[in-house]
Amino acid sequence: MKTEVYSWRLSPRLKSELEEAARARQESLAELLDQIARDWLERVCGSGTEEEDRQQRLREAALKTIGTLHGGRADRAENARSEVRARIARRHAR
Repeated sequence: MKTEVYSWRLSPRLKSELEEAARARQESLAELLDQIARDWLERVCGSGTEEEDRQQRLREAALKTIGTLHGGRADRAENARSEVRARIARRHAR
């Protein structure tokens, strides 16, 4: 379900050309603009495997920066705050 509205100004000529293209495709202007936006995002941002690869690279880079907590302790989540504070203190100790 579409609930968001976006509006912008464009030249009368461009608006007319978009409306004509929508009529030629027998769809609404909103449907045409939605497809144009989707196509552009896919081309610019990638999709599918490319996007998944990009997200994996971002996660790996983030984990190098923030680190992870490892251990076989069942209470790890309960003690995470104190463990993180201890790691920060060790990292910044002089």
